[in-house]
Amino acid sequence: MTTPVHVKICGLRRAEHVAAAVEAGARYVGFVFFPPSPRNISIEQATALAAAVPPGVAKVALVVNANDAALDELTAAVPLDMLQLHGAESPERVAEVKARYGLPVMKAVGMAGPEDLSAIDLYAKVADQILVDAKPPKDRVGALPGGNALSFDWRLIEGRRWAVPWMLAGGLTAENVADAIRLTGARQVDVSSGVETAPGQKDSALIRAFIEAAQGALEGHEL
Repeated sequence: MTTPVHVKICGLRRAEHVAAAVEAGARYVGFVFFPPSPRNISIEQATALAAAVPPGVAKVALVVNANDAALDELTAAVPLDMLQLHGAESPERVAEVKARYGLPVMKAVGMAGPEDLSAIDLYAKVADQILVDAKPPKDRVGALPGGNALSFDWRLIEGRRWAVPWMLAGGLTAENVADAIRLTGARQVDVSSGVETAPGQKDSALIRAFIEAAQGALEGHEL
């Protein structure tokens, strides 16, 4: 029996795109709370969007180096199922956030070369899940921690497994996600820019196409 691939659609800002993700079978929906991002939304917007998400679909808040005050406000208002730490949070900070808020924590780890693999092992000791993403480009002014439409060399993690569930991100689209899944063995994938027509502008048809491609990636290719 083929293991299902779970999909996270991140950076959602409009109710129609949340609905498209849920209806197409997304397992996670992500809301970005990082003002420099074109996908940033307010707590009020996220609260309204989260109310329409049915049970069984995890509502994830992406934050970047957020302090306790910001997380207190966020978690008090938005009915979240997971916190995604996408900054330079230390393993100690990951453990603090888990203990303070009682929510599962996903830690993003940037990949560029083999030297980055040790960070995954380190964070896997404290996080509930790991998001393996492409490192932001050093030479691009204003590059965000994620959502830069960049991938990394997937061969770096080919066949690797960790102690906690992990998710593949970085430059994924409906056209390449099946290859990425088959090469890396990922059973969870995350997309943001790959289902947009412009930065921060999601497209329902692209969302549906991505989820269909990801969920069909292993048909006839059981690993």
